[in-house]
Amino acid sequence: MATNNNREIVYIPLEDVDSEHCALIVEKGLGQVKGVENPKVEINNRRAAISVANIETVGLAVKVVKDMGYGVPTVKNTFPVLGMTCASCAGSAESIVKFEAGVVDASVNFATGNLTVEYIPNITDATKLQKAVQAVGYDLLIVDEMLQQESLEAIHTEKFKKLKSKTIWSVLLSLPVVTIGMFFMDMPYGNEIMWLFSTPVVLWFGKDFFINAWKQTKNRSANMDTLVALSTGIAYLFSVFNMLFMDFWHQRGLHAHVYFEAAAVIIAFILLGKLLEEKAKGNTSSAIKKLMGLQPKTVMVIQADGTERQVPIEEVNVGDILLVKPGEKIAVDGMVTSGSSYVDESMLSGEPIPVLKKEDEKVFAGTINQKGSFKFKAIKVGKETMLAQIIKMVQDAQGSKAPVQKLVDKIAGIFVPVVIGIALVTFVLWIILGGDNGVVQGLLAAVTVLVIACPCALGLATPTAIMVGVGKGAENGILIKDAESLELAKKVNAIVLDKTGTITEGRPQVTGVKWLNDEDVRKDVLMSIEKQSEHPLAEAVVKHLKGVAITSISMFDSITGKGAKADYDAKTYYVGNKKLLLENNITIADQLQEQANQWGKQSRTVIWFADNTQALAVIAISDKIKETSVQAIKEMQTMGIELYMLTGDNEATAKAIAEQTGILHYKAEVLPQHKADFVKELQQQGKVVAMVGDGINDSTALATADVSIAMGKGSDIAMDVAKMTIISSDLTKIPQAIRLSKQTVATIKQNLFWAFIYNLIGIPLAAGILYPINGFLLNPMIAGAAMALSSVSVVSNSLRLKWKK
Repeated sequence: MATNNNREIVYIPLEDVDSEHCALIVEKGLGQVKGVENPKVEINNRRAAISVANIETVGLAVKVVKDMGYGVPTVKNTFPVLGMTCASCAGSAESIVKFEAGVVDASVNFATGNLTVEYIPNITDATKLQKAVQAVGYDLLIVDEMLQQESLEAIHTEKFKKLKSKTIWSVLLSLPVVTIGMFFMDMPYGNEIMWLFSTPVVLWFGKDFFINAWKQTKNRSANMDTLVALSTGIAYLFSVFNMLFMDFWHQRGLHAHVYFEAAAVIIAFILLGKLLEEKAKGNTSSAIKKLMGLQPKTVMVIQADGTERQVPIEEVNVGDILLVKPGEKIAVDGMVTSGSSYVDESMLSGEPIPVLKKEDEKVFAGTINQKGSFKFKAIKVGKETMLAQIIKMVQDAQGSKAPVQKLVDKIAGIFVPVVIGIALVTFVLWIILGGDNGVVQGLLAAVTVLVIACPCALGLATPTAIMVGVGKGAENGILIKDAESLELAKKVNAIVLDKTGTITEGRPQVTGVKWLNDEDVRKDVLMSIEKQSEHPLAEAVVKHLKGVAITSISMFDSITGKGAKADYDAKTYYVGNKKLLLENNITIADQLQEQANQWGKQSRTVIWFADNTQALAVIAISDKIKETSVQAIKEMQTMGIELYMLTGDNEATAKAIAEQTGILHYKAEVLPQHKADFVKELQQQGKVVAMVGDGINDSTALATADVSIAMGKGSDIAMDVAKMTIISSDLTKIPQAIRLSKQTVATIKQNLFWAFIYNLIGIPLAAGILYPINGFLLNPMIAGAAMALSSVSVVSNSLRLKWKK
């Protein structure tokens, strides 16, 4: 990074910008970003140089480059933020990180206490971000990722212990103050005793409120600590003044009241509220804790000489052979090499029935072995395991913000200054209109306004519901990547389903082969072509031809949506659908066509094998419909959702599958790029579309859909693109996900309603709006209790989600 006339030159690393044309596109796009000057793409250096006056512009520039379809290598990390006390703190920490050079996006979730940040590694790093956060009075926990959760747990446990101790002492010391203040006001030395007991509560157990409020003031911001510090500080100082200088009021014909009980009890109640809130928030993240608890700490490794050795999980390497005994948890992802057993995979898939694992079958970290024992080879370890990916996805989703949260963030940003303004106006109005006791009553009313206002209830309304919703989904085998898709799923009224691997098992098997004149010539060529093809149907043919020798073919070419071709012995051979044969003017004998028609009526997929003149064979492949598909489809139709099935298969097969499952709309022989076009068509009709798929060929359509759902047993690319993943590949999880979305959004709305209503009613009551009507003035102590309860009620309401069906 360089500086030029108060502007900074920032270098953004680029990916996939391989030509001058690409460079011009990127330059043009960057030139349209407000605040970016002189964008210049350096192809050889694989970077773009931009001149910016405001460092925030870098994030916008990166988003624009990504939107144009090019890559910017960024690092995305989650760090616990220490020292936050309320929702406004989250806002302060978030904005300071966003203003850091090289930060593309940052989001602080008060409910989880985490900062999720995406940054350009050549401009900034975790240490720089930590320093920026420390400058505003908070801290980032940066430790080794494997140890991060444990040290974080230890920090949280210690913090909870301290909070518990502070709360108990505050309550115990406040009790005599309240007792004297309410029942024994005229006892000798009553004021002094109250002062003695309330001072440690306000100045020692409540000192964090004052320290944090000062840090906020230095940075020209304000949060809940500001409100608590102002209210209790004013009440305490006012009481000390009244106790020491009683004559000041007596000379003016007024009684000098002290409000030590208000100051002490407000601190005690708010600490109690925080304690209950922390306990409840601990429950909202139980899904992560459960997932983390699935991985054993040590494993049994079989050494080269055949001996067994117990090693810590961190020391397991890819390729190690591990032994799993009955009842043990599987430590890493791998492939069974010997032995067999049933494995309980319910913690990953939500499916209660154990799955039989034999040789060459995959096993996953966190699953539990039943009665048998087996050895398996480690394939993925550490952060690469499916369990680690799930934990990361759940954490990212819990840290993401729902669109509704953006409005709440804006309100939370101005909430505290507005409340301080209302408190000042209240005080002034009481002085003007309150008569003889105007100053005292006004001061008390202002204190009550500051105490009752609760930005935390607003700040916690959305994230706690999102956390519980995402966590509940994870426990049921539904992985939700971000809050936006969880919020949007409830609006889905059209679902596009891929056939293979989504409605059907996705494990096609050859159920018939018909050779021309019953002569199985060139079986070796068929085997060789299918062996090179990546299509699942090719796999079925290879399995069927097991034992057939491979021959050396040349010029192999995979033809998307049609099949494959290759050369052998001066001839070109084709394997694929009928369209491929017709395009190459290949003749099809009647005997083969008749057989193909017959199989088509039975909903079997038909593929052809031909040389460059005639079809040599027709092969029937069928894929069983999943047991749960029919039930799931019926359930979704009952919910008023329109279902569409898309398949690259022929018309007859598509029709047969649609009839068997009860799907009314279907399209056959659809190429991958046309799936996305169909999704767009439905969107243009005003529908909110969910796309459900499992293969690489579904990835464009998944990216196009409003809500994208991948089947967990499909391709990694589909799971990468999709915003939701059904781990078990069971379609009945989709209506479950939609119900979860409805429940979560309903909970968010309830939380926001109560948080807004609470503040809308509480603040005017505290200001004394009812005083002219019936003489009612809200006691600051009651206001403190109400404020503490408002946050607790929001978190508790979110926790109700856990037990909803």
